[in-house]
Amino acid sequence: MKRLTATLALWAGITAVAQAAEPITLGLNYPRTGPYKEEGLAQMRGALLAIDELNERGGVLGRPLRLSSKDTASRPAKAERNVDKLAAEGAAMLFGGSSSAVAIAAGKRAAQHGLLYFGTLTYSNDTTGKDGHRYMFRECNNAWMSAYALGGYLSKHLPNKDYFYVTADYTWGHTSESSLRQTTGSTDQGKHPGVKVPFPGARMADYQNALTQAAASQAQVLVLVLFGEDLVRAMRIAQNLGLTKRMQIVAPNLTQHMVEQAGPGIMQGVLGTEPWTWRVPPLEKSARGEAFVKDFSQRYEMYPSSSAASAYSIVYQWADAVQRSKSLDSEALIKALENHSYSLLKDKQEWRAFDHQNAQTVYVVQVKSRDEVMSDPLKQDYFSIVDRLDGSQAAPSLAAWQAERRAAGQPPTLQ
Repeated sequence: MKRLTATLALWAGITAVAQAAEPITLGLNYPRTGPYKEEGLAQMRGALLAIDELNERGGVLGRPLRLSSKDTASRPAKAERNVDKLAAEGAAMLFGGSSSAVAIAAGKRAAQHGLLYFGTLTYSNDTTGKDGHRYMFRECNNAWMSAYALGGYLSKHLPNKDYFYVTADYTWGHTSESSLRQTTGSTDQGKHPGVKVPFPGARMADYQNALTQAAASQAQVLVLVLFGEDLVRAMRIAQNLGLTKRMQIVAPNLTQHMVEQAGPGIMQGVLGTEPWTWRVPPLEKSARGEAFVKDFSQRYEMYPSSSAASAYSIVYQWADAVQRSKSLDSEALIKALENHSYSLLKDKQEWRAFDHQNAQTVYVVQVKSRDEVMSDPLKQDYFSIVDRLDGSQAAPSLAAWQAERRAAGQPPTLQ
């Protein structure tokens, strides 16, 4: 009997160790194909680096992490199906995005499974605005924050100019255009006209038509509210029409992959915003950020982009919340995240409690000349940081957020 008891105790101990070592699955819902695939690949790289680093330190709650990923192709319906599959695999949390429509749809489906969803690149105001809910946390800034930073710079350096907008016809495009119109005083669409192009699936003819109208206008500022490969295609047409020399081109949300795809010769001088670039850590005196740049560059032989930094930060922020709450439960993690301030790859950031928006500094960037880019060892020194706006100034107020929610028929608190 004693021998049986000892055997059972040993088996129970072995089982407990095996259970403790069972990997925790993180689900990445990202665009591996489609117009935003380069931003998606960067997210994968950033996430894998973070997971490997955490596993080298013993994992989370004594368990290793593993990544399971699904391709959204930047299509909301596919992203929702991915959420169901990842939930069925037992994912503890989900993250990803490049299209705001995808992040919004996937976040709502994740909530039905009781899972947190962290938005990586999802700049639409709606993500944490009228479509926000308790299970969605957005790591990047929103469209208003980009517009407030960019609008201030444009109003100071290019005052009283006429604008022309070419905008992707979905939630990110709509809220980005409306926000920038407000902050630049270009709300009069008679004086500052615009054209919508389909998303996804815009054809070259759509961009040609829109930019031909821009060329026929009297505008001095051309705002391309486009992202990923869509911006690349439009920029090539803009160059053929001579618009890159005649107008100041603005792309509200830039990434280094867009410049890389189009080429710095075409993109030179374009203005936009970024929540992070690999030049930010020394600017903000962030030793951790500089270490990330070094490690990422050595591993992948390229500089990390804001897409990579976002995914990397999300994995670490989720892991930190788990360690502080000692739980994988979504409700416990929500409490641990809300109003939590931290510094990771830049200066101070905070997960706001009332909307789950990450309040952080936004940087106005301008694409460098081709000669400057080519002089860099990795040929990827794309951006000059020409201005910055502190997160406490950039993020919308509680009153403004509640007004937006009420106007959309939504409750003034996250549900």
